[in-house]
Amino acid sequence: MKALAASSIAQYEHAVESLQHYSTAVEQGLAVCLRESEVPRVAVKPRSAPARGAVIFGSDQGLVGRFNESLVQFALDALHALPGATGHVWVVGERMQELVADSGLPPPAALPVPHSVDAIAPLVSRILIDIAAVRADEIYLFHNGSSGSTGYAPVSRRLLPLDAVWQKHILAIPWPTKALPEVIGTTAAALQALVRAHLFIVLFQACAQSLASENASRLAAMQRAEDNIAKILEELNRKFRRVRQETIDEELFDVVSGYESMTHSA
Repeated sequence: MKALAASSIAQYEHAVESLQHYSTAVEQGLAVCLRESEVPRVAVKPRSAPARGAVIFGSDQGLVGRFNESLVQFALDALHALPGATGHVWVVGERMQELVADSGLPPPAALPVPHSVDAIAPLVSRILIDIAAVRADEIYLFHNGSSGSTGYAPVSRRLLPLDAVWQKHILAIPWPTKALPEVIGTTAAALQALVRAHLFIVLFQACAQSLASENASRLAAMQRAEDNIAKILEELNRKFRRVRQETIDEELFDVVSGYESMTHSA
């Protein structure tokens, strides 16, 4: 199981690193489209009580400690600190579904945990379709990332809206060469396609990081279990040697005592 967990960590971390190059290209394309676009950047006017949603990536398997419990508490604290109420929740994993259902949040939509890199893309596509259907103003992501001796630490990120702060960050991205690009076709269509790609990347990375941290937590738990077993075996061996030596000492003492008594009687 340790070998399986270690190999799983490697494939998910490699997926995140590989996707980073694609993410850089998409952000550069977004910067070009935003610079050429003449329409207002912020398309959605914020409402006084925004419709908020949350996506929480959890785990279905054991040997992960408080992987799900600590993330749920982290998400609840973050959501309760925001104005208004959370109306839509998507959770990945049956164990996370049970925890969220008991937390006071709206009944969550449960999604299966992907067990390979190839299964992440269909899950992300389904989440994006559901998000588009509810038309939420704000969407927040919650997942665990690899960190420290426990193997994980809770992370949060706002997926939507792509507001003025996000646009300012994108517009600050420089083009890597002196040859300035041009948008083929309409800028609006290219911008829409790049925004979809950006949302896909963010969700894919969050899911892959969650899976990597889950396996890192499982690997750390198994290593701690092995260390505990080794300590218990060492203690039992010491106890066995001590009892064995005490038994030998008692037998020798009986032999010596018998010899002395026979000598004195003679």
